[in-house]
Amino acid sequence: MFLNPERHIAHFDLDAFFVSVEQLKNPRLKGKPIIVGGTGDRGVVAAASYEARKFGIHSAMPLKIARRLCPELISIRGDYEAYGKFSGIVTEVIKENVPLYEKSSIDEFYIDLTGMDKFFGCSLFTQELKSKIARHSGLPISYGLASNKLISKVATNEVKPNGQIEIPFGEEKSFLSPLSIIKIPGIGKATALLLLKMGVETVKILSEIPPELMHNLMGKGGSDLWRKAHGIDESPVIPYREQKSISTEETFQLDTIDMEFLHSQIVRMTEKIAFQLREQNRLTGCITVKLRYSNFETFTKQASIPFTNADHVLLKKAWELFQSLYKRRMLIRLIGVRYTNLVPGNYQISLYEDTEEMISLYQAVNSIKKRYGEDLLIRARGLIGGRSGRESTGPSGGLIEVR
Repeated sequence: MFLNPERHIAHFDLDAFFVSVEQLKNPRLKGKPIIVGGTGDRGVVAAASYEARKFGIHSAMPLKIARRLCPELISIRGDYEAYGKFSGIVTEVIKENVPLYEKSSIDEFYIDLTGMDKFFGCSLFTQELKSKIARHSGLPISYGLASNKLISKVATNEVKPNGQIEIPFGEEKSFLSPLSIIKIPGIGKATALLLLKMGVETVKILSEIPPELMHNLMGKGGSDLWRKAHGIDESPVIPYREQKSISTEETFQLDTIDMEFLHSQIVRMTEKIAFQLREQNRLTGCITVKLRYSNFETFTKQASIPFTNADHVLLKKAWELFQSLYKRRMLIRLIGVRYTNLVPGNYQISLYEDTEEMISLYQAVNSIKKRYGEDLLIRARGLIGGRSGRESTGPSGGLIEVR
């Protein structure tokens, strides 16, 4: 369990990405307190300018509270297409200049520069890459360079906006020591509260707790935190590959025109791959529904949508597409659902008009599915094919018993 002096990992993070794109589109917004979010009072903040953050405004904050903190606040609904476009520009610059990179979100990148110090110099390379990204995109970006992903990410956050920093090998622990425990990725509100009650306020104090005690307190999570407090992170940079689509389809054991059953299958499939999107931190901007009749004639229909990975948005659109496709009173053999035009992102940034309660609900649903399996918690409509105990013909797996 040692730090690796051979590794050189850079973490690049676009500063206030959504806001920066909006300021690039409209320079008059520069220097003003801005949020990207909904236009109503029940939504939440998706992103805030540094001027807005001075008032205590942050992402996921209810818009109503944000406006109370700063009456001069400028609220912008957001431009999904523009964010995807600029993220793509930055991705292309990185792709053309580095040997290995990971795109961890729409505005964050890890770059493995291991070995490049022998030929070019990692410090000089990261400085020039930062300048190149700024020239091509017009956006401010910050980076941290260190021996692993953890240190580079924490370092980046310490020098934003438009900053750069290098943490030399061997100085990881001393860099982390004076920082607040909330600066460590993976420490959420509940864990932070537990540690603060114990008097653990800084990473230095956290690092002095014996690993056995941390394990007893929090299990594997405690052991992981102990390693982080010592600056240890062996996780690799995962090569980025652009996923074009995510889909699922079902061929039924018996052809059917049971609309209630068909609706249940649309719900089940749409919900299933929407969860996969959230698992991968992705959003979709296009949904396609596929229908195959018993005579093997196949039809598809698609619709562009605001980027999202939310069940309730996708379910409505999927059912609308199915209804517009099903024009004949003919038995159906197969249905499918596909999402395309995928971009990195999460639920919070995709639904500007949703309430804090709705976002919390999705977070809870995701947590349960990750822990116990995605089939444990599904909508009732997706569970059944009919009512009051009858059996409906299910997908190729057999009959679905309606309980």
